[in-house]
Formats: sequence, structure tokens, C-alpha cells
Amino acid sequence: MAYRAEYIWIDGTEPVPLIRSKTRILADGAEAPMWGFDGSSTNQAPGENSDCVLRPVFECHDPIRGGDDRLVLCDVLVPETMEPHKTNTRAACKEVAERFADHEAWFGMEQEYTFFEEGRPLGWPSEGYYYPAPQGPYYCGVGAIEIAGREIVEAHTTACMQAGLAISGTNAEVMLGQWEFQIGPLGPLEVGDHMWMARYLLYRIAEDFGVNASVSAKPIKGDWNGAGCHTNFSTNAMRENYDAIIAACEAIGAADKVEEHLEGYGHGYEERLTGQHETAHFSEYRYGVSDRGASVRIPWQVAQDKKGYIEDRRPNANIDPYVVSRIITNTVCSAIDPA
Repeated sequence: MAYRAEYIWIDGTEPVPLIRSKTRILADGAEAPMWGFDGSSTNQAPGENSDCVLRPVFECHDPIRGGDDRLVLCDVLVPETMEPHKTNTRAACKEVAERFADHEAWFGMEQEYTFFEEGRPLGWPSEGYYYPAPQGPYYCGVGAIEIAGREIVEAHTTACMQAGLAISGTNAEVMLGQWEFQIGPLGPLEVGDHMWMARYLLYRIAEDFGVNASVSAKPIKGDWNGAGCHTNFSTNAMRENYDAIIAACEAIGAADKVEEHLEGYGHGYEERLTGQHETAHFSEYRYGVSDRGASVRIPWQVAQDKKGYIEDRRPNANIDPYVVSRIITNTVCSAIDPA
């Protein structure tokens, strides 16, 4: 007997990497070994030296195929040296996560995305589709007029749960056809593993419905919300002390850190972080309690309890979660423990 292992990896497409996958048939009980692929077809190698290596780093049950089949998330190595490929952002995240392991950093990421069908957001009128009913009834909405794509969302949620991923919630978002799922709380490396796997399942399941799930930061121009990946973060000190909450907000907003964070927060942040649609302008940094127009929000309950977590509202929907968790962990934990 045998089982199917779906090897999944992140390619070198710019400015937003794509998920790639291919299937390997393995004998029952066999571990997924390292494998190879044509990097010249994924923007990761030249044609004259095209081989790249896939190294399994995280596995889970394949809820689409079922049975004993597995999903195998891989990072990418260079065959000559077996060192991380330049597109392998997981390796740098792992190094930071291990360096600051004593801080017990936790992340919860809120992945917004937009369903598209035939070039327009799902549920938008086929004629004059730039003018559906204005935003208002869609956020956490219920009803055939307010919602489009719930059957896909339910199938995706079930798949994530069956796969053992740390999905912690879903909701309809502010624009018709836009949704969100949440992953976490998990450590800096684990949240990236679970996020990429949950994205794979989202794209794969939407494919069966003839729909594309887009993580564009500004899927529709004009007076419509963009799509973000609000990132909730805490350390053991923040979960016990409000001074550590303020210190984290200050560290993230330091003059030499703001630009570094924005550069790692996904493509197209200038289009999304305009100061409108529940965002701060990308040119400013501020934090505040219960302020959804701030760069970093301190939840009301955290201010009441004098401990907890913060929410960085700037990351885009198209972030690389490994990059975001690495930057935030490094900035905040370095400020607390420079050594």
C-alpha cells in the first residue's frame, strides 16, 4: 500500500510569492524525504542550473484527499551547499525564534482575503459591478444579499480543523466577497507554518468552486476597504505587565524601525494604509487603546487588565508570515534583551 504526500513550498515570484505544490507517492509508513524541483520555473534558479531542494519542515493530515494522505510543507535549499535558498524566509525566522525562545513570543494572525469570480469580487453584480450596495451590512453579515462565499469558507474551516491547524475563528469582512480567518496563538515559526498551510487549503478548496481567493492588499480601488493581516503579538512579560505592553509599542515605533517594519509588511501597503478605512497613514506611527485607526491597537480589555497583547494593524493580506513574525519578535525582544 502507499499514500500521497503533497509537497508544498513558497516560490520566488515577486513582489508576492506564490504557493507551489506537487504530489509524491510513498510507501505506507515511509517518512517524506527531501525532494527536488525545477527552480527555473518558479523564479528560484536559472535554467542552466535549475535544481532546488525541498526539505520537509511541517506535516499534517490531508483533509481534501483523506485517508492516510499528508500535506508536507517544505522550505527550499540550494543543492550545492544545502544552505537555505535566498527565498527561504523560514530559516531566518527560525534563527530569531530560537534566539529569543525565553520570551515565549505568541502570535495570532488575522488573514483577510477576497473571493473573485470572472474578474470581479464574488457576489458583485455582473453589470456595473463597481457599484454594489456600499459597505455597511457585510461585516459579520448574515443573509443572501449581505454574504457571498460562505460555503467555501465553511469547507475551508472544516479542512483546517481536520488538518489539525490552529484556526481560531472566521468572519465575513467589510467588503462584499471579503472574508477572514484567524490562526493562533502560536510561536513565531509555528504561526508561519500554519498560515502557509491554511492558505494552501484556502486556494485549493476555492479552486473546486471555480473561485480565486486573492490576498491583494487593495483588491478594489476607491471607497472600499483593503485587505490586511492584522498581527496580534505578546511575550511572557506582556502577558503579565502593562509596562511591557507600552515598551513593545514604543519599540515597534522607534524611528529606525518603522520603515523596516513597513518594508516587511507586504506589497502595496501605500495603497491600503491611507489613513482611511480603519487604517493609519503609512507615513505616521501611533498607538492607542481601542483605536482601529492607529498603527498599533491596544485592546480595551488589555488596558483594563493591565496585561495581554497588542495588535499591529499595518501588515497586508499578502504578507509572508515568517517575515512579519521575525521582524516583530526581533524588534520587541531585542529592546528588552539587547544581548
